[in-house]
Amino acid sequence: MKITAFNPQIITKDAEELTDLFEELGFEKRHTKKNIGERNVVDIVMKNSDGFHLDISQPEMELPHDIQAIRINVRDFEEAYELFISRGFKNFYGDERVYTPSSKSAVLLAPTGFVINLVEHIKDHD
Repeated sequence: MKITAFNPQIITKDAEELTDLFEELGFEKRHTKKNIGERNVVDIVMKNSDGFHLDISQPEMELPHDIQAIRINVRDFEEAYELFISRGFKNFYGDERVYTPSSKSAVLLAPTGFVINLVEHIKDHD
């Protein structure tokens, strides 16, 4: 399994407040994707001057509290997905994947409770 990115992600009901906090800590917004999947997720990718990345995501759904996750980008989504499922991870959306024009993803829950957002970026070139 080829991992192409690995960074923390916070899933929250108030992305603006968290974005402001991390800007005060030296992070800058790199890009924002909106209307991801059926929950219309907003995803903000931030980076600081030392090269550390952080995703802040806000879905249109009630959250009891913020959720800390790890975003793992991979070259082959299906290979990685099957590996995690074989290790007892459960897909938050049943067996559904979330597709956008540039990515495919799934939120996976570990048997011990931590969360992985598994992502493959779809490239229109090699």
